[in-house]
Amino acid sequence: MTDFSDGAEVTTGTKRQTRADLLARRRAMGVAERAAAAAAVGGVLVDLVRRLRPRRTTAYVPVGSEPGGDLPELLRAALPPGAELLLPVLRDDLDLDWAGYTGPEGLVAAGRGMREPAGPRSGRAAVAGAELVVVPALAVDRRGIRLGRGGGSYDRALARVPAGAWTVALLHDGELLDRLPAEAHDRPVRAVVTPTGGLRELTTP
Repeated sequence: MTDFSDGAEVTTGTKRQTRADLLARRRAMGVAERAAAAAAVGGVLVDLVRRLRPRRTTAYVPVGSEPGGDLPELLRAALPPGAELLLPVLRDDLDLDWAGYTGPEGLVAAGRGMREPAGPRSGRAAVAGAELVVVPALAVDRRGIRLGRGGGSYDRALARVPAGAWTVALLHDGELLDRLPAEAHDRPVRAVVTPTGGLRELTTP
């Protein structure tokens, strides 16, 4: 299994295996470890939200062992009054539409184990108006290159986000790597949050 201590490098030939190993490592985490990671990541993210006071934020509902805990509720409580929180809606072509988060009761089961809002869609371009974009990732390198689950959904979404917005990936410890292979469609994230490393800005707008 790949060593995922900070500073590891991943080559193109091992990208698929790296993804599988990262998922296996996350699945092996105990309940207490996951809860501690969620609390630490959540605390840092709340501090960022209160500092930025974004009028529109996009986030997601964590699946399985993804860090973040009850991310939509955490963000909704931290956002300023009247701010908009959008969550992704997976389209048939694996691109992302967006819809407003109104609470846990407004979420419905969707493909790939996701839960998504049942309300009106805002369109694929809605992410372009967000000041804070919180995304899932399996790993990120020090240039901001992100390793996802392979569907390309967030690559397309991030391509619509203008320079200047905060794009932040939530990770477990050991998932910030030295280098990941970059492909033409990859869009770097600006920062990551890890349980022990906190917020690390990787790229500048």
